[in-house]
Amino acid sequence: MATPLGPAFWRLYAASAASNLADGVNRVALPLLAATLTRDPVLVAGLTSLAFLPWLLFALPAGAFVDRTDRKRAMAVANGVRALALTVLAVSVLTGTASLPVLYAVAFAVGAAETVYDSAARAMLPQVVRRDQLDRGNGLLTTAEEASQGFIGAPLGSVLFALAVAAPLLTTAGGFLLAAVLVVGIAGAHRPARGDGPRTTIRRDVAEGVGWLWRHRFLRGLTLVSASTALTSAMTSGVLVLYALDTLEIGEAGYGLLLTASGVGAVVGGLTAAPLAARIGRTATLVAGSVLAALTLGAMAFTEDAVVAGVLFAVGTAGVLFWNVLTMSLRQALIPEALFGRVQGGYRTLVWGGIPVGALAGGLLAGATSVPTVFAVAGAVELVLAGVLWWLLAAHRDLLASALTEEEPTAA
Repeated sequence: MATPLGPAFWRLYAASAASNLADGVNRVALPLLAATLTRDPVLVAGLTSLAFLPWLLFALPAGAFVDRTDRKRAMAVANGVRALALTVLAVSVLTGTASLPVLYAVAFAVGAAETVYDSAARAMLPQVVRRDQLDRGNGLLTTAEEASQGFIGAPLGSVLFALAVAAPLLTTAGGFLLAAVLVVGIAGAHRPARGDGPRTTIRRDVAEGVGWLWRHRFLRGLTLVSASTALTSAMTSGVLVLYALDTLEIGEAGYGLLLTASGVGAVVGGLTAAPLAARIGRTATLVAGSVLAALTLGAMAFTEDAVVAGVLFAVGTAGVLFWNVLTMSLRQALIPEALFGRVQGGYRTLVWGGIPVGALAGGLLAGATSVPTVFAVAGAVELVLAGVLWWLLAAHRDLLASALTEEEPTAA
């Protein structure tokens, strides 16, 4: 029988669910708002670029910051900032002053706050569960994240948008505020232990985290593969709303349902990642998920049937969740707790920092060719990257075998 995860974990879980419900509504509302302002693929993809650009600019200092402060307080403040930004956007919609520059600015502000929130949230999990519980904890958190975004947030966002454009924005702001209140209720302080050494600067902290990541051969390789995969996948996410509206012709409500299908796959992937890894091995599960994501993404280029596209999207997202759950557990197990925010910041700078580049590249490719072409190209590239991932995992099989035991793994 599995050891209970404890009340601190479940409070973190509730806060995460509320925050991700707000994210889910936001994930639908902002692209739909962009599509009402323009149908230019480059300008629509620009929204995704600006939403993720903060990861390229701020992930490193955000990681250093969460290694210096109480992580639950950082999460609460970040969600307060996101709520304020979306309230401003809602007011602009209600007053008829909404425009692409306003939308871009809000997306950037929300993304900037997310760098702090996400870095702190990921750093907190190893503080509230044991090392051998990380896969289960990450699986539950990721499932709650995707269920809140896909099952509830996506359809709710599309329905609210159809009723009134400002409604999902105000709902999202309220969700972020609720999450801030919930996270403050987690008992205890969650400031990392940094020892009794001399105080350091943010710049030195960042350099220490990046240096540690670069010297770790396995995590360095995993970061590069992850960054390449994220950039490639972002080529499609930047034009996904146009794929739904113009290729599948399913309308605004249909776009929400397409994201709901993705949510179904995400829940299945999040719940099965840890048991499947225990049964067939972490390497086999990670490679299978990567191949599955690549094949389904490429196949979406060759259908205009909404049901087929939804099934492919769901299956591919399940594969992506195998990756998200298992690689997060590996990073949490391998990175020292006091360094986690900074090392994770370096990881996210490259991985999520590539998303705005990929989204813009996808918009440019769609403008020059077609939206389905973007899916075909992305699927082919991801299939090659799945082969690189297999090579990396095979080369570090001993490290992977010991990573999530109670004993400290040997550094690669």
